[in-house]
Amino acid sequence: MSKYIISIDQGTTSSRVCLFNKNGQLVDQVQKEFRQIFPKPDWVEHDAEEIWQTVVYCLKEILTKYSAVDIDSVGITNQRETVVLWDKQTGKPVHNAIVWQDKRTDKVCSKLRKVNGNYVKKATGLVIDPYFSGTKIRWMLDNVLETKSLLKEKRLLAGTIDTFLIWKLTKGAVHATDVSNASRTLLMNLKTRDWDAKCLKIFGVPVEILPEVKKSNSLFGTIECAEVKNLLTKNININGVAGDQQAALFGQVCFEKGMSKCTFGTGSFILYNIGNQIKYSNSGLLTTLAWELEGEKPFYAFEGGAFVCGAAVGWLRDNLGLMKESKDIETMAAQVDSTEGVIFVSALAGLGAPYWKDGAKGRIVGLTRKSNKFHLARATLESMSLQNLDIIKVMEKESGKKLLELKTDGGAAKNNLLMQFQSDFLQKKVLRAQVVETTALGAAFLSGLGSGFWKSKSELKSTWKWDKEFLPKKKSKFLTETIRNWDRAVRNLIEEL
Repeated sequence: MSKYIISIDQGTTSSRVCLFNKNGQLVDQVQKEFRQIFPKPDWVEHDAEEIWQTVVYCLKEILTKYSAVDIDSVGITNQRETVVLWDKQTGKPVHNAIVWQDKRTDKVCSKLRKVNGNYVKKATGLVIDPYFSGTKIRWMLDNVLETKSLLKEKRLLAGTIDTFLIWKLTKGAVHATDVSNASRTLLMNLKTRDWDAKCLKIFGVPVEILPEVKKSNSLFGTIECAEVKNLLTKNININGVAGDQQAALFGQVCFEKGMSKCTFGTGSFILYNIGNQIKYSNSGLLTTLAWELEGEKPFYAFEGGAFVCGAAVGWLRDNLGLMKESKDIETMAAQVDSTEGVIFVSALAGLGAPYWKDGAKGRIVGLTRKSNKFHLARATLESMSLQNLDIIKVMEKESGKKLLELKTDGGAAKNNLLMQFQSDFLQKKVLRAQVVETTALGAAFLSGLGSGFWKSKSELKSTWKWDKEFLPKKKSKFLTETIRNWDRAVRNLIEEL
């Protein structure tokens, strides 16, 4: 009987291959970084062939240590929106992959938004923005000479990173993506879960170069590539695929409407399960497809993120020299019982959801002669939880469902004081996941459901464990003044733009 699931976690700066057992525990992992390419200001690219080689390296390391007989199946999760075009005859990319952070199509998006913004939002749940894949594909079709001849010869293929990896792993047999990744392209209709003809026309993308859209726990093919085939003593299938944030939501077993996860990293990223019905936000949230399983209705989610979360602590450390290591902020913040009225609006890279003010600048207010570095450290942790409070309040209002509890992961989630602040401000239970690699775990869960390794979502729930539970310690009336001061500081900042 198979013991493990392999999860390929292809991220923005590195690729990892993780091995999970039947209990959802991380048994082993291998990680390898790759180059970040910046041809011009605001341009970000990856060498897709180099990404492939890092995945091959990690797979080989795992398959050398563990017998293929013990491997049930493979799941894939990936940096979303990043897109690559390649020649299906040679398997070679025609250009570097254009990364989700890339802003080269900003002006094109501004023009398209004025004319087609409403239709695209209704069809896809997204705003027309360089962040998403649609205009990246169009840019390559317009600017990479090779695409013209390949298109004529019907040799050109396009896809997000999951699609490229599936194609390479199956030795070109399968050109497919899953609904969660497709929902991040500006090209997929949320209702039909297939490519939207009008969106394809708006962005000028030929449907014939796009992959088949499949359910998240479908059979995506068998691993046949020469790079690892000699290490396999049996057929191993790819049975689960999801974009990284949706995979994290699934890995946190947020299967019910009103369940939410927040990844505390450089920024914070919140996904909020809104159930089987599509809802649209009037306050800057995105609507995305969370997942769709075989034989079940699709689940949708609201998305919202703050650009600066853990990065604010890095700013205190590197720019102000207030600490040697980021983890020191917890001890510093605990030196005082309150911020004494100090509020830090950490808009060091603009304000994200629900405000979306790119030009916003960070500010510190409420300083007195008594204020010191400990007050600022505490205000920084409070700001990280307060900006999430703003996002979740909008999510609750627009979904019509109160937050049940918040599940957390990511590097900054290790900070106990921050997690306690988050619980206090939300007045909700906060659960920090025991398995930090929730993105990889989500892909493993999907693959295991697809293959039959796990029989149901109920079984997955029984494997999920929290590391620490945080319950509100302060009553909301004691937090009212802090929240009011925060709201005033944010409002004043926006009004001055």
